[in-house]
Formats: sequence, structure tokens, C-alpha cells
Amino acid sequence: MRQSDSVLKIKGIGEKTGKLLQKLGIETVGQLLQYYPRTYETYELPIPIADVKEGKTVTIEGSVIKSADVTRYRNLQVLTCIVKDPSGSIKLTWYNQPYLKNQLTMGTRHLFRGRVVRKKGVLCMEQPKQYKREEYVRLLPVLQPVYGLTEGLHNSTLSKAVKAALSECETEPEKLPAKIAKEHGLISHRLALTEIHFPKGKDTVAEARRRLVFEEFFRFMLLLDHYKEQKSREPNHCPMTKTEKCNEFLKRLPYELTGAQKRVWGEILADLAGGGTMSRLVQGDVGSGKTVLALLSMLAAAEAGYQAALMAPTEVLARQHMAEAVRMFEPFGYETVLLTGSMTAAQKKKAYAQIASGEARMIIGTQALFQEKVEYQKLGLVITDEQHRFGVRQRELLSEKGEHPHILVMSATPIPRTLAIILYGDLDISVVDELPKGRKPIRNCVVGTGYRETAYRFIQKQLAKGNQAYVICAMVEDSETTEAENVLDYTEQLREALGPAVTVEYMHGKLPAKEKTERMNRFAEGEIQVLVSTTVIEVGVNVPNATVMLIENAERFGLAQLHQLRGRVGRGAEESYCIMISSSEAPETMERLEILNKSNDGFFIAGEDLRLRGPGDLFGVRQSGEMEFAIGDIYADAKLLQEVSETVKGLSKKETEQLYQLWYAEETNKVIRDMAESI
Repeated sequence: MRQSDSVLKIKGIGEKTGKLLQKLGIETVGQLLQYYPRTYETYELPIPIADVKEGKTVTIEGSVIKSADVTRYRNLQVLTCIVKDPSGSIKLTWYNQPYLKNQLTMGTRHLFRGRVVRKKGVLCMEQPKQYKREEYVRLLPVLQPVYGLTEGLHNSTLSKAVKAALSECETEPEKLPAKIAKEHGLISHRLALTEIHFPKGKDTVAEARRRLVFEEFFRFMLLLDHYKEQKSREPNHCPMTKTEKCNEFLKRLPYELTGAQKRVWGEILADLAGGGTMSRLVQGDVGSGKTVLALLSMLAAAEAGYQAALMAPTEVLARQHMAEAVRMFEPFGYETVLLTGSMTAAQKKKAYAQIASGEARMIIGTQALFQEKVEYQKLGLVITDEQHRFGVRQRELLSEKGEHPHILVMSATPIPRTLAIILYGDLDISVVDELPKGRKPIRNCVVGTGYRETAYRFIQKQLAKGNQAYVICAMVEDSETTEAENVLDYTEQLREALGPAVTVEYMHGKLPAKEKTERMNRFAEGEIQVLVSTTVIEVGVNVPNATVMLIENAERFGLAQLHQLRGRVGRGAEESYCIMISSSEAPETMERLEILNKSNDGFFIAGEDLRLRGPGDLFGVRQSGEMEFAIGDIYADAKLLQEVSETVKGLSKKETEQLYQLWYAEETNKVIRDMAESI
């Protein structure tokens, strides 16, 4: 069996399981082997019930003092019982496992292993597994893989499939040169695959992970080096030297550009008029004024007789950019066209015709911009907003729509400069490190759930001044299995708390695009005073009248995501506030959130995140919206990333090209391509 074979060739994998694996993006044996555990189940000696802590997975041993009881909650059967040991007692809960009732009768003694959560202020254990003492003793020295799953697929099924694949699959030739593997003390790829899934211990899993992360970063650096080499050979096919209309644009602005904006605009202009094709990343914190630089660049392209395309990650953001562009470009007489996936066939057909004829000089949209049907007349500039959400290949696909157009990449995701230089190796980097004049710093506070009523009163005072507020929840709707505030119930709760005079609406990703846009527009126009939402509003939405951001279950979000979220306020003249409510008081949680409490500087926050998430954290919580490798982590593995970058730089051009062909020439190796596209 080869890695390119279908997973259906693995013994024990039928059509039903195959379809479930497909939902996880697993179709081939190779993809299964590279679907790494997200963590490991480690078995320790039982601890006293009195010592259990929220958020930890532990083992306890005790007697059932209240026989199991089954109740119904919506479509769930909830089984509960109370277990006691000499130090105390705890409630245990299972979902849709009513058959356990007969085993959990009063007086029976078991070992239970599960995650400890806090519900309604009380610690309890959810979905624990039960063991007999002799059975548990055998598990003590073992690390069991825990995989990301989809509904209907069990961890044991995935684990058995991987074990079968490892035993049945041929050993493929090593792609990492033996000399490099030896220099960096790396174990073989085959051994690393075996140990990452079924490690003998913590030391061996660390060795396996180091080999696989090195390899993953190595592949990526080859990809970047290849694109960089290609671009370095390209002269400037789309010279843009006219600036008369750009200067007029600047004069019409109701404000003066900051020093940082002027510096970066100078760098962009030099690229557009220079001898080579521009490939530039503009990094800037939330609200630093990157959009105006994008619009200026588009105007420069139009003035030189070219088309400019701006690709946004979401339709809400694309439409917002469109509204801004139409307003800003009106005096100059250039046609601006929107193109998104949700537009009707007739609307798309009209947009295609305007783009193909050259009537549309400015084109703004989502990934629909590089679909096959879109033909540009003279594409000279490609801008991608929030680069981390687009793949290297996606950027290339849009570039291929023109004759070597200039590339401008905008990102508000703060990545420490040392990492950015490596990760965006094919791009020159500019940083907008200054906020517009008059922009007041956001006032932050991190509080517990007991502060909620005070927060509501504070919001009411802000609304009375004519301001607006966001409330962010982690979930769309209620779930018995997850303790977190949800959008739908919270909206009703707020409507009751704030009274009928206040308009409270909700928004989430499951709403149709038209509804999301309509609600966002109503909020922007002040018709909605409080918007309860998931992180769908995270990127780019601009409502200067919003002065309060209340984030529930702040502990469930990454630092970068929290920073992006609070960037939705503080965009007007009024002082703005971010209230982060944490339902966990664990020291490590409070330390993370305190970083945001102390600072509004995204780059400082990214640096602190790098410090906190050191190399000791094998499987740390990923930050939403960041570059996602299959196993590597740009923060926890920063030193290894630097090591790999230097290794690839040390190769000759011939070696680099040969290795690139070896890694990327095989179309069947979809895993590698998917990894590149996810970045």
C-alpha cells in the first residue's frame, strides 16, 4: 500500500468511515498518516476529589453515593451521579449514555477519568471514562493519541486506522537530505510518523514532533524561496509613475496621513515606479490606516491605465471596502465594481463584462475575483487584505489573471518582525507603526462573571450618550455539553436587561450573507444599538459610533483574536472600552488576559504571546486566524523556524530548485499543497 492510495484500502475502513474521514480532509493513506494527534491522553495516579481543578483532566477513585439518574435535555439524555472519597464528593455527567445507569448504582466503586468543568459555580466532571483498578494500572505508562474528530467518528476508530496504515504502508524514500537530517539531529521520517501517533514516552514524542515540524517548515521555506526566485527575475511590466490624482486624493482627505503612513506610501510608490515587480507586505495594527494606503495604490494603478483588484476575506468586509472606494473615487471618474460569491448570476455576468472590457478599473471582492470566468483586460495591481486568510497559491492564482501585476498584501495580524521576515520571505515588509492623531487608547478591564450586571449598567450609560456596543459570544446557540455564553440566548437576556427602548440584534456566521450585510449596515447606521455576535465581526468592520466591546468567555479566545475583536471599537472621537469577562480564574488564563489589559499594542501582545507559549508547550492552543501548519506552530516553534530558514538560505540555487521539484512536483501529494494553501 502506498501513501497515495485511498484510505478505503486500509483494513477495517468501509464506505461509511471513509465519508467521515473525508469530512476531515482525509482521502488518502498519506493524509491519514499526516493527520496528527491534537494532544495525548496521559494516565496518572488518582488524586483526591478535593484536589481537582477546573479545566484539568484527572483521575479520581470513589464510591457512588447517589445512584445514577437520567433526565432529558432537548435531544440529549443526561445521566448524572455523585461520587465520594474521604476528601469530598463531585457530580459526574454523561450525555447520551443511559446504558451506564445499571453500572453506577449506590455503593459501587470505580476509577473515573474526565475533564473538570465549572457549571453554575460548582465543579463537576463531564463524560468521564470508568475503569477497574487492574485495567487502569496497565494504562499508567502509556500516552494515548487524541485526534480532532467529526460527528459519528470515534477516536478509537481513527487510532486503529492509523495503526493499520503504519503497518501496511510501504516505507517511502526520505525527501529531507540525509546530510541536513544528520546536522540537525533528526530521526527518520518513518520513525517520526510512528512515534507521533503512538509514542513510547514524552521524550520520543518530542523527537518525533521536532522532525515533522522541521520537515513542514522546510517544505514551506522551499515554496517561498521558489516564488521569491521567480519574482526576482521579473522586470516591472506595469510601471506606475503618475501621481497627480493621488496627490489630489490626499488633499481631499479630511485628515493628514501619519508619519508612518507617509513613509509606507513612499515605499509603495517607489516599488510601483521601480525596475521590478512589487511584492510588499504592509503590516499595521488595527486602526492604523492601512485601507487608505490600499485605495491610494488602486488610484495610482488606474491613473497609469491599469486595473486594480482588492481581495477581502469576507463579503461583509468586501462590501465595506466597496462603499468606501465608491465614495473616495467618485471625483476621479473611475468605475468600481464588486464581485462576490453571493451575487446573482445576472449581477456576476454584468461585473464580468465590465472587468473584461476594462470599463471597471477598480475591482473589489472575495475569492470570486480569481474564478475561471473572470477575465481582466489589464490587471496591474493585486491587493489582498488580511493576508493570513489567503494561501500563497491563492495569491498566485489572482496574480496569474494579469501579466505579472504588482502584489500588495495588507495584514492587521501582529506577528513579531523576526517571524514576519521569515514567514513572508517572498515579500518586502513595511510596518505602519503609528496610530492616527486624536485616536484615544482603548480602556480595558478583565473581570469575572460577577461583574456582568455592572457591565450592563455601564453599557446603558454609553447608549444613553448615543453610543453603540458590541457583545461577543463564543457560540451561536446553547449546548448542554459546552459551558459558554451563546448568541441567541444572550440576545434575549440583553433585551430583557436593557429594556424595550434599546434595539438589540444578533449576528453569526450561519446567517445568509444578505442578512449579515443587512444587519451590519443597520448597526453602522445606528438603527441597532447593541449587536450580539460571534467572531464574524472580527475583521475590518468600521463603526466609529461603537464605544463598548464586551467579550464573554474571553478565556476561550486567542490573544491575537481578542486584540482583533477590540479593534472594532475606538474608531471615533469618543473614549472606548473593552470589557473581557472570564469564566475561568485559572492563573495561566488570568496571566494571558492581563497582557491585553495592560497594552493596546498588537506587536507587543504578539511578542508576549511568543514569550508565554515557549517551546515547552508541545500542543498549545492555536490563535484563531494565524498561519496554520499541520503540526508546526510559529510561536512555540519560533527557534526551529529560524533554524530551518537559515538551512534553506544555505542551499545553492540548484539544490533549492531540485528539492522544490522533489517536494512539490507530485500532484498526488495533496497534503503538502493543502498545507501551503492554508497559510
